[in-house]
Amino acid sequence: MRLHTHEWGTGDRVAVLVHGLMSDHRTWHRVAPVLADKGYRVIGVDLRGHGKSGRGEYSPESWAGDLVETLPERPELAIGHSLGALALAGAVERLAPARAVYCDPAWDLRGKVAEAAVYFTVFKTAPRAMISGLNPGWDDDDLDVEMATLADWDPDTARVHPEIFAVDRTPEYPVVPSLVVLAGTGALVRPGRAEELTRRGFEVRTVEGAGHTVYRDDFKGFMGALDGWI
Repeated sequence: MRLHTHEWGTGDRVAVLVHGLMSDHRTWHRVAPVLADKGYRVIGVDLRGHGKSGRGEYSPESWAGDLVETLPERPELAIGHSLGALALAGAVERLAPARAVYCDPAWDLRGKVAEAAVYFTVFKTAPRAMISGLNPGWDDDDLDVEMATLADWDPDTARVHPEIFAVDRTPEYPVVPSLVVLAGTGALVRPGRAEELTRRGFEVRTVEGAGHTVYRDDFKGFMGALDGWI
């Protein structure tokens, strides 16, 4: 499936941004302009089931395949968050970016999918006050983006059959030079994973105090964690 995309900047280098569940390209509204100012042409996608992209069968393989069909080969930089990191890992060998950044990746969801499906679908109709209460560090712009992306999100993306995620999808090794940015207070990545990822050849950095949506909870901390990678 060809995905809807949005671009920032006109630089010679290409950076691609892949959002997480319930979101779309608008989630990068702070990150993308910074990359554009650094000389990148930044391409943000709306994954299948999100934003203005089409709906259909939802699986890690379909999300990865859509990235390959949509994005240019060999970008200078590719960043994926959560579900986007899962999709990017599945596409990275074919996309062949010079560098990949995985932000709090949804690689190992064993035992979490069934309960998460119910939890996440509640957000489809969540009031603004609820979103604000769960994310006290977000400003009005972040809240506006969240409400807009939830309105354009297909909650069936959270109902992927549990058997699909019954295995650990953590890459055995980084196909390209790769950084994993972890949320200091996030609960998605299992304890001890930082050490395991380091043994597998990933560089790992943690943004202490940030929740799962690292780049929105602590924008400065997230951009600092990218030092040397962008």
